[in-house]
Amino acid sequence: MAAIRIRLLFATCVLVGGLLFAPTPAQAYVGPGAGFAFVSSLFILLFTMVLAVVTLLTWPIRLAIQKVRGNRALAASRVKRVIVLGLDGQDPELTEQLMEEGVLPNFSKLRQQGSFHRLRTTLLAESPVAWTSFQTGCNPGKHRIFDFLVPNRKSHLPELCSARVAPPKRSLPLGPFRIPLGKPLIEAGRRSQPFWKTLGDHGIVSTILRVPITFPAEKFNGTLLSAMSVPDLNGSQGTYYYFSSDTTERLSMTSGVRVPVEWTNGVARGVFTGPENSLRKGGGELTLPFEVRAGSNGDAELHLDGAVHPLKHRQYTPWVTLDFKPGLAMTVTGIVRFYLLETDPCLKLYMTPINIDPDTPALPISHPFTYAVYLSKTQGRYSTLGLCEDTSALNEEVIDEDAFLEQTYLIHEERERMYFDALDKTSRGAVVCVFDITDRLQHMFFRHLDAKHPANRGRNGKHKDAIRKLYIEMDELVGRTMEATADDDTVLFVMSDHGFKPFRRGVNLNSWLFQHGFLAVKGDQPTGADMFGDVDWSRTKAYAVGFGGIYLNLEGREAQGIVKPGAVDELKREIREGLRALVDDVEGVQPVREVYDAQKVYSGPYVRDAPDLIVGFRPGHRVGWASVTGGISDEVIEDNTRYWSGDHNFNPPDVPGMLFSNRAIAAESPSIMDLGPTVLDLFGVAVPAYCDGKSLMPATPAAGDVSKSGTSAARAAAL
Repeated sequence: MAAIRIRLLFATCVLVGGLLFAPTPAQAYVGPGAGFAFVSSLFILLFTMVLAVVTLLTWPIRLAIQKVRGNRALAASRVKRVIVLGLDGQDPELTEQLMEEGVLPNFSKLRQQGSFHRLRTTLLAESPVAWTSFQTGCNPGKHRIFDFLVPNRKSHLPELCSARVAPPKRSLPLGPFRIPLGKPLIEAGRRSQPFWKTLGDHGIVSTILRVPITFPAEKFNGTLLSAMSVPDLNGSQGTYYYFSSDTTERLSMTSGVRVPVEWTNGVARGVFTGPENSLRKGGGELTLPFEVRAGSNGDAELHLDGAVHPLKHRQYTPWVTLDFKPGLAMTVTGIVRFYLLETDPCLKLYMTPINIDPDTPALPISHPFTYAVYLSKTQGRYSTLGLCEDTSALNEEVIDEDAFLEQTYLIHEERERMYFDALDKTSRGAVVCVFDITDRLQHMFFRHLDAKHPANRGRNGKHKDAIRKLYIEMDELVGRTMEATADDDTVLFVMSDHGFKPFRRGVNLNSWLFQHGFLAVKGDQPTGADMFGDVDWSRTKAYAVGFGGIYLNLEGREAQGIVKPGAVDELKREIREGLRALVDDVEGVQPVREVYDAQKVYSGPYVRDAPDLIVGFRPGHRVGWASVTGGISDEVIEDNTRYWSGDHNFNPPDVPGMLFSNRAIAAESPSIMDLGPTVLDLFGVAVPAYCDGKSLMPATPAAGDVSKSGTSAARAAAL
C-alpha cells in the first residue's frame, strides 16, 4: 500500500503544472500544457528513487497482507474469475438475426451453454450513462452522469458531465517563465463507487480496460486504463488536423483544423501545433516544424525533428511522436498517426488528434500511473484519446469510409492485445474490457441497413456489409475469449450497454421550444449561433442541451432563471404534451414516444442536477445536431445526411443492450445495473445497500427464478 501511495503522490506531482490558463466557455478541458513537462522532469528522478526504496523495504509486509486478504476473499467466493467482455452498442436484434443465419457460432454456443437476454438500458440510452450505471449498480440520480453534455447553471453553456479540470490558482514568476504552484483540480463527474473498488477493498484484484467514464483514473486495488472523456494533448475531446495545398476545396470543418500549406516542386513546409506553452507568460501554442517531400508512386516522406517517416499513399503510419519543447530543456510529447490522401496535383494530409503519449502520460489516464507505461513498453504505443475513432473526420469528409475503417480496426487491434494480456495474467479476480468498435462503426455505417436513409443520397454502397462483417469479427473475439476462460471457476459475461437503430431525421428541440414560445432570442429570429449565442435568457423559460435533456430556466438555480417554483409543474405539462403531439409530416409519425420527468424516473441525491425533462424518441428520429450544443436551426425536423447515420439515443425500451453468459441467470428481464452487484455477489462480497441493481446469480435463487433463455421475455424491456 505504501508503494501505491508513493505512485499516487508522484502522479499528483506530475500534474502540478501546465493548467495555468482557465478554459474558454466552449471548452471542457484545458490542455496539459508545458508545465506538466516541467514538473515531471523536476520530480521524476526523486520520486522514482523513493518508489524503488519503499517498494524494496515493504514488499514482505505487502505480500503477507495481500495473501491474508486474498485467502479471506477466496474462502467467501463462489468463483475464481469473472470476465466481462463489453461490446459497446452491439444490437441484440441484429445479433439474434445473424445467429439464426448461422454466422455467429460462438454467440450461439454461449447462448446454448448458458443464457442470452436483452438487457434493459438507462435513460438516456447512451454510453456515459449506461456504463456508469453498469459500474456503480445505480441509476443516474445516484451517480450524477446524465448525458455527454450538461449545462453549467452559472454560464448556461454546455460542458462535459464526466470530468472537470481547473488550473492551479497560483504561479511563481521567474524571469520569462511562470512556475506553477499548487495542485490543479482534476475531478471525476461520477459519484458513487464502481464495483471494482468494492472488490479491491475486500482483497480481490481487478483489471479494468477502457470502460467509459473512468477518467481521471482513481485509486483502487487493481489496474485500470481510462477511456471516454480522456482529452487529447491540446485539451479537446479530439481535434484532428488537415494539411492541404488545395485552395479550391470547400469543406465544412467544425471538429478539425484545416492548415493551408504551399506545395512547390514536391515540397511543403509547415508547423504542427501543440498545447499552450504555459511555462511562459503569453507563450502561445507550442509548435514543431515539419517538411513533406514527394516520393514515387504517390508516396511521400515526412521530415520531422531529424527523423524521416515514410508516408504511404492511403495508408496509416505507425504512431509518430511529436516532441514540443517549451524551454528549460523540457519536452511535452504526444503521438499521432498520418494518412496521406494525395500528392498530385495537391498535397492532402490527414493527422489524427494528438494523443497523450502513454510512454509519458501527462494526465492520470491509468492506475497505477505506471500501468499505461507498462502497456506501451510491452505492446507498443496505443491511442489514449477517450473517443479515438475519428468519426468527425469522416462526417466532415476529410477522410473516406476506407480510411475510417482502417483506423477503427487498427485501434481495435490495440485493445485486443491489452485484453488478452490481461486474461493471460489473471488467474484470480475480475477482468473488464469494453471494445468501442461496435459503437463507432455502427454510428458511421448504419445507413447501409436502411434503404430509405437520407445519408444514402449520392453515396455508394461499397461497404454495405461492414456491420455484418463487424459482428462476425466480434463472434471470433467471443470464441477466443471462451477458449481462454474454459474452466468451471470462471464466469463469463458478454454484454452491450444499448442497441442500435437508424437515425434518419433530427428533431431540433431548441427550435421547437423557440417556435412555441418557451425559448426567446435576442433579435427577431435566431442567427444559427452555437452555444446558446442567440438566446435571451431574460425571457427564456426552457432550453435543451445534450441528447434529450430539457432544462427549465429556474429562478434561483440558473444564473438568469425566471421560472418561479410554483410554475414548474404546469410548464412541464405544456412541454410534455406539446412534444408528444409533434408530427413529422415527411415520415407521417410522431417522433416523440415519451417525455420523462426526472423527479419521477430517477432517485437519489443528484436528481436535482438532472434535466427536468428527458425526451425519448422513436427509432429513426433523434435530437438534431444543432440542438445538442445549444443551437437553434430554421427547421424543427430535418434530414440527417451525415455519415453518422445510426444511433441509440432513442426511447430506452426500443434500444436494449444484450447479455450473454456461460451460466444461467435468475431474471427474465435483467438491467445493466445488475451486472456490478452480480460480480460482487459471485465473489462473496455483500452488495452495497445503495445499489439499485441486484445479483443475477444469487447463491440460492428463489424457485422458478433461474432463466436459461430470456430472449422473448426481454423483448418487453422497460425502464
